[in-house]
Amino acid sequence: MVSLKSKESKAVRAPKARDGHFLALAQRLAAFDAKWNSRPLCGLDEAGRGPLAGPVVAAAVILDPNEPMVGVYDSKKLIAQKREEAYDLIMVKALDVAVALKSPQDVDKYNPLVASLMAMAEAFAALKVKPALALIDGPQTIPLPCQVIATPKGDSLSLAIAAASIVAKVTRDRLMLEESQKYPQYGFERHFGYGTRAHMTALATYGPSPIHRLTYRGVRPKEPGLFDDF
Repeated sequence: MVSLKSKESKAVRAPKARDGHFLALAQRLAAFDAKWNSRPLCGLDEAGRGPLAGPVVAAAVILDPNEPMVGVYDSKKLIAQKREEAYDLIMVKALDVAVALKSPQDVDKYNPLVASLMAMAEAFAALKVKPALALIDGPQTIPLPCQVIATPKGDSLSLAIAAASIVAKVTRDRLMLEESQKYPQYGFERHFGYGTRAHMTALATYGPSPIHRLTYRGVRPKEPGLFDDF
């Protein structure tokens, strides 16, 4: 687990007129956070429960309610360029940001959900600013030293959760790009570990790598067994 927030300044693209749609989204999500009337407010989200390879990454983000966050929205609904732009904005404007990850071996040991909740707890613990409220994406909560609210589909409702989803996604994608240099035969730079047809073909050809999740269907080579004919 590590805090990512730095005091170093960095140039961030100023919002333009064509960003009106994203401005409206950011205002709506910020209003959702403001209704809890509790600050500092932390958003928690994760990326990478579904892929066949690589870590689960969780992020904890505390935004400054006085800073506009145009372009911050559910990471799954942003193209890669927009996610990168939003990530840079978050890293400059947020009050605090921290990430934590669980390895493929952790995912195999604990299961994807438990591993992701553990990573979120560790990201929260790495924050330097201590929140009064934590909004967690999804229906589950975790024990934290503050009020905790489970927020299903929170990355499209809460600005803080949306920011956490972007930080988690961008961080994980960058890690998988690094892994693609170590294991170029799998094409991680294209699918980031998800079970695409090309990925499954590579698995069938080369078998699993050290960063594959062996408990996931389709990863471990099929072994002859009693029920093969059924």
